[in-house]
Amino acid sequence: MKKSSLTILGCHSSIPTKKFNPTSQILEMKGNYFLIDCGEGTQVQLRKAKIKLNKITDIFISHLHGDHYFGLIGLLSTFHLLGREKSINIYAPRGLKEIINIHFKWSYTRLKYSIKYVELISNKLEKIMENKNLEVFSIPLKHRIYTNGFLFKEKLSKRKLNIEEIKKVPDIQIFNYKDLKLGQDFKTNDGKIISNNQLTFDPPKILSYAYCSDTSFHLPIVEQIKSVDLLYHESTFLKIEENRAIHTGHSTADQAAYIAKKAKVKKLLLGHYSNRFPNIKSFEEEAKKVFFNAEASEALKTYYL
Repeated sequence: MKKSSLTILGCHSSIPTKKFNPTSQILEMKGNYFLIDCGEGTQVQLRKAKIKLNKITDIFISHLHGDHYFGLIGLLSTFHLLGREKSINIYAPRGLKEIINIHFKWSYTRLKYSIKYVELISNKLEKIMENKNLEVFSIPLKHRIYTNGFLFKEKLSKRKLNIEEIKKVPDIQIFNYKDLKLGQDFKTNDGKIISNNQLTFDPPKILSYAYCSDTSFHLPIVEQIKSVDLLYHESTFLKIEENRAIHTGHSTADQAAYIAKKAKVKKLLLGHYSNRFPNIKSFEEEAKKVFFNAEASEALKTYYL
């Protein structure tokens, strides 16, 4: 299994420019390809990142400001034109389904594939997706309109067999392997107990990723993202523009760092930069004064959990 990774497609706010793309990213976790937000130009960035479009099975939209979903109708249209037949799941606030349906209605388009919508309306942490390998939760954020972040958590895998040690146990049979993988000890025919730790290896560490954009400085999210391996938190402004951040419902780099520090996350990625600050390293420098393991995310760069 490949390592879980996050590829940033766009990490700027508001208006796209020649150099900067609005928010979008791909999370690859346990063989799943999740598209998180879909700003204008996302499908071009996907091609630049050499990510195959047909691998995407789930799309998560945080809120209905254009820089987070204006690329979606174009991407869905491309899926159709490429002959996609596999269905896709879209998790988004109420209203997006209507927007998409109106577009395809008046363009007289009948998609070759189906879309399953999961409309998000809750104002509390809520599990919105689950499969055999992971769980996804919505994280209520504080913005000018209804907005969610997302928490992605792997499930604990089964233990790995220590074949060399198992060979030393004469009574053991293949049908016992399933119990060993589930953590059970082994009892020999003469009643001797052999510890599971002797016969198996620990499963891989559970990894987690939290995405928080857009939001004002919002302390309640700290408990919901405790100890995640990687946190992406918006940092639209620097501290000198804190009043503007408050007025627009955004955060500063040092506020994002404070959230990361309080939540004891392993690593912080900054993003959603305002174009008024062309040097993104200034966000990183400000954040590192509060939380050392902070980095300014860059488009088309991949980060590993």
